[in-house]
Amino acid sequence: MTQVNQEHLDRFLYPQYRYYGSFKPESLAFNANLQEFAQKVGYISVLETAGKLSPEEAYRQIKELWKQLKQSKKELGIGQ
Repeated sequence: MTQVNQEHLDRFLYPQYRYYGSFKPESLAFNANLQEFAQKVGYISVLETAGKLSPEEAYRQIKELWKQLKQSKKELGIGQ
């Protein structure tokens, strides 16, 4: 696959949206983590709906992602 096509594919599969909040490095980092969380939850939901993951496994994976997001929030000092 050519480099240009790979870039288009990456933008399609892993979209990143602009951040409109107040500019702080920790806010930008958390926003990126939040977007990644949402994207992974979407993929897990599709896999569960298609029968590729059991509901229990989907729940476990989403719960683990949530723990990682909470840890990220704590480490970045968001909301303190």
